[in-house]
Amino acid sequence: MQTTPAEVMEGDLPSGRVGMRARATAAAVAVVAVALALAAAVLVVLVGRTVQDTVTASASTRVQEVAADLRLNGSGGLQISGSEDGAMVQVLRGDTVVAASTDLAGVPALTGLTPGPGHQESGQVDGAVVGEPGDTFRLVVLGVPSSSGADRVVAVQSLAVAENAQALVARLAAVGVPVLLVVVALATWWSVGRALRPVEVIRARTARIGAADLSARVPQPRTRDEIAALATTMNAMLARLETSVAQQRAFVSDAGHELRSPIATIRTQTEVARRVGPPDPMHDLVLGEVARLERLVSDMLTLASADEGHHRVGRRQDVDLDDLLAAERSRLRAQPGLVVTGDLAAARAWGDPAALARVVRNAVDNAVRHSRGRLHLTSGPAAGGAAGGAWLAVEDDGPGVAAADRERVFGRFVRLDEARARGDGGSGLGLAIVREVVLAHGGHVEFTDPDVLPGARLLVRLPAQPPEASNR
Repeated sequence: MQTTPAEVMEGDLPSGRVGMRARATAAAVAVVAVALALAAAVLVVLVGRTVQDTVTASASTRVQEVAADLRLNGSGGLQISGSEDGAMVQVLRGDTVVAASTDLAGVPALTGLTPGPGHQESGQVDGAVVGEPGDTFRLVVLGVPSSSGADRVVAVQSLAVAENAQALVARLAAVGVPVLLVVVALATWWSVGRALRPVEVIRARTARIGAADLSARVPQPRTRDEIAALATTMNAMLARLETSVAQQRAFVSDAGHELRSPIATIRTQTEVARRVGPPDPMHDLVLGEVARLERLVSDMLTLASADEGHHRVGRRQDVDLDDLLAAERSRLRAQPGLVVTGDLAAARAWGDPAALARVVRNAVDNAVRHSRGRLHLTSGPAAGGAAGGAWLAVEDDGPGVAAADRERVFGRFVRLDEARARGDGGSGLGLAIVREVVLAHGGHVEFTDPDVLPGARLLVRLPAQPPEASNR
């Protein structure tokens, strides 16, 4: 089933695959956090400095007003009224207070600064000096001509407004920055997830494409970005891979069919030579190798048919697996030096008798090749009874299969090192055929831990009624 671009955009990433999404979100949040922290710090400083400059300008305007009145009326006629902005004024001559605002009545000279006439200086004084401890005041001093009866005018104004404004901005930043970071994190999480959704769809579709069917393709978004280019490249690669695998399968199938004729000719000529000619041990040797070649070609064609999707369950009927195992037990007991035991309970599955007989034969032959002289065959119904299917197991007393190799041994032409060193090690296709046939019946095959004998234990489970989807 193809996924449309709309489905690509509407889908969501699985919860287990958020690594890149989380890293991108964390990186974005970290960058924004640093930027916001710096911006907040600069804003707090600028707000404080701006308000302080406003207070300084207000105090400066006040001393200019008092100085102008002083030049017109002299110190004797000077009237210092209150200020709406809270600025308080002293008119000084040396250390003597010539005049002062009502709030500074009785307060000694606030500063020793003595700028020249027309010049201005500023500073800060503690609020305790003006009777308001815990506060800080901006101080501005303006020099005036001594002919006015004074030498300088001093104005002070509280910096509480500036400090309060700066504290307010700091509190707002302390609350607003985390909230903004949460918004940035959510927006980044959503946008990155939306951007990665097509990539996840491509990954999921690629993961579902198996070697048995390489015709599927990944969905291509309608955008003209890197993701669309990735999908195009992936589909081109899948097309090349499908072509290559098809050519390989066709070669194996064609080679298998072509080999049948010369093998049959060799067998026929050898059998004729053995009948009409003098006895020669070479005839039996050649016929043995020909039989081995015939089995190899037959196995190759079976697997090639499975690869091409032609390996379907043929004629279906109830198959007694215990009868198949009993037949193999009788056959093996005729071999010298081999002890075959069994615990065969009724085990009935639904499938192709010939195909399941081949499963049993290949499983038993594999156990014989690796055994040291003992085999044990078992069968029984599935846990749910006969309606749930059946199982069979083949055990040997050989070296066993290591846990790391239990999946690998089902590969084609795979033989463990010990089997390769033996002359009768087999072609390495028997177990591969077992798995293909069992899977075609909707079953499962695996090597498990030993039960009766110390070697390998091959367990096959078959359902009573395999689903149609399993008939590959």
